[in-house]
Amino acid sequence: MKLDSKIPDGPLADKWTKHKFNLKLVNPANKRKYDIIVVGTGLAGASAAASLGELGYNVKAFCFQDSPRRAHSIAAQGGINAAKNYQNDGDSVHRLFYDTIKGGDYRAREGNVYRLAQVSVNIIDQCVAQGVPFAREYGGLLANRSFGGAQVSRTFYARGQTGQQLLLGAYSALNRQIANGKVKMYPRTEMLDLVLVDGKARGIIARDLVTGKIESHSAHAVLLCTGGYGNVFFLSTNAKGSNATAIWRAHKKGALFGNPCFTQIHPTCIPVSGDHQSKLTLMSESLRNDGRVWVPKTSRPGLKAKEAVNIPEVERDYFLERRYPSFGNLVPRDVASRNAKNMCDEGRGVGSGLAVFLDFSDAIKRDGKKVIEAKYGNLFDMYQQITGDNPYEVPMMIYPAVHYTMGGLWVDYNLMTTIPGLYALGEANFSDHGANRLGASALMQGLADGYFVIPYTIGDYLAGLSSEKVSTDRPEFKEALEKVNATLNKFLSIKGKKTVDQFHRELGLTMWDYCGMARNAEGLRKAKSKIQQLKAEFWQNVNVLGSSTELNQELEKAMRVADFMELGELMVDDALHREESCGGHFREESQTPDGEAQRKDDLFTYAAAWEYKGDNQPEELHKEELIFENVKLTQRSYK
Repeated sequence: MKLDSKIPDGPLADKWTKHKFNLKLVNPANKRKYDIIVVGTGLAGASAAASLGELGYNVKAFCFQDSPRRAHSIAAQGGINAAKNYQNDGDSVHRLFYDTIKGGDYRAREGNVYRLAQVSVNIIDQCVAQGVPFAREYGGLLANRSFGGAQVSRTFYARGQTGQQLLLGAYSALNRQIANGKVKMYPRTEMLDLVLVDGKARGIIARDLVTGKIESHSAHAVLLCTGGYGNVFFLSTNAKGSNATAIWRAHKKGALFGNPCFTQIHPTCIPVSGDHQSKLTLMSESLRNDGRVWVPKTSRPGLKAKEAVNIPEVERDYFLERRYPSFGNLVPRDVASRNAKNMCDEGRGVGSGLAVFLDFSDAIKRDGKKVIEAKYGNLFDMYQQITGDNPYEVPMMIYPAVHYTMGGLWVDYNLMTTIPGLYALGEANFSDHGANRLGASALMQGLADGYFVIPYTIGDYLAGLSSEKVSTDRPEFKEALEKVNATLNKFLSIKGKKTVDQFHRELGLTMWDYCGMARNAEGLRKAKSKIQQLKAEFWQNVNVLGSSTELNQELEKAMRVADFMELGELMVDDALHREESCGGHFREESQTPDGEAQRKDDLFTYAAAWEYKGDNQPEELHKEELIFENVKLTQRSYK
């Protein structure tokens, strides 16, 4: 299979403008003849559905939540990047492009990243027009703050609720199209399979999560906007319901999976407190604008936050400021995470030993409590409610946790997968971040894809497609529906002795231990063996109660965990084949003399795209070579 990224020729700054002009169009009268399915209603899905409905297409939107506004995008806290240069501090579209390429450790396409930086400036205007309450300076101008991996302030924010406010803006646009009859909403409905007709994506099989009814839905194109797969690790900052089922089922129908092992570890999360937890809580990266990260210079087992205030400055190690004087506490997430892990591995972790301090005492002395409260008040309140500690008085305790996935379905410049008519937007695709995502770029990509990319590129496909509708009575739909029902019945018939969560927790621990912040060949081979054994046991010993014709959350989880098992094995295979350290993927066999990540550009300057070859068969690796014409491949340094 030859991968064609469809990156247009010509100067980098002109590619998107040139491409938009060359795309085929669907005239306004014909748009109403085409049906489009959008799966997922987070920022990418809601913005895409609203934009396509506004253009005149007939849209069916699906989400497994009870309302589109409950998508996981609401959990994003710190902000959204845009190259507006409001601070007049040297920012530009090209600098955002460069920071993103460098932050991703040179493992992303130049064309996609530059387009993202270009449309970022339009996103802010769009959201302001929708009423998103971005923070403003005293004079009324929009405020900015800094995020990791940049030396300029380009992050727009709404306190610590940026994702929620942006989603409300997209949700209002979506609701307008629902009221206009251009979008039909299907809440509490989960996609379980993709239907192909003549090799093209023409519909989905979905389950009503309340009644259990399985239904077929047809369309001329299908958009997957279903987020990431971080919950393969069991404990992550993702919502408990976040899953990989939609993109994994599409992968098994022929959509290649790009860079599956590229997962982001966020350095600023509340540490694990016990086996009772089902998820972890993110503390926004924006806190590192004013918080200073430190550990004691000597080991102090069990050190608590209330005791930390008595430790004199001379006995504190502000290790990020010491090692990276140019960026300090605002190094990218992968660098901050790896250094926090190293401090704990040395025995200098605090609390349980798997935590470091994030201290605001200097900022409060400098700016006053009211200023810090205005910036981070809701985050501080959330931290105190969870831990019992008051961050205004004692340092926060933080530790890295799984947060975002850079891998996803492989897509070309038009956001189309290797299945004609199937698109993947936002975190569901692999396209714009490389081996590490800069903070505040997730919201940017999701809205860029939904508001400003897919409305242009989908027309190019539909213009060459007959507007004749496909009946769900076709054998392809019936076959897919029967397969879904058979799988559901199989889960219910096993009647084993272990719960779904027990299997999920074992899988997650294996992934975290061997395919997390640090990896090596021996550990990855061990992980693959353990996952294969766990998967075999799962299909013999899982216990799923209830029936398929009712609300049954255990059955929902069982389907998702079965997919996580298969995806986890592919992630390990991908990590095993990439014998280099890049981004947050620290391969212990590949490091510099001072312990930094060591890339191998002569061997791995490509995106890995995996092709499903059948159950229990090795997947086939395809390589998309990454061409760098505008940036020089250099070893990253934030010192």
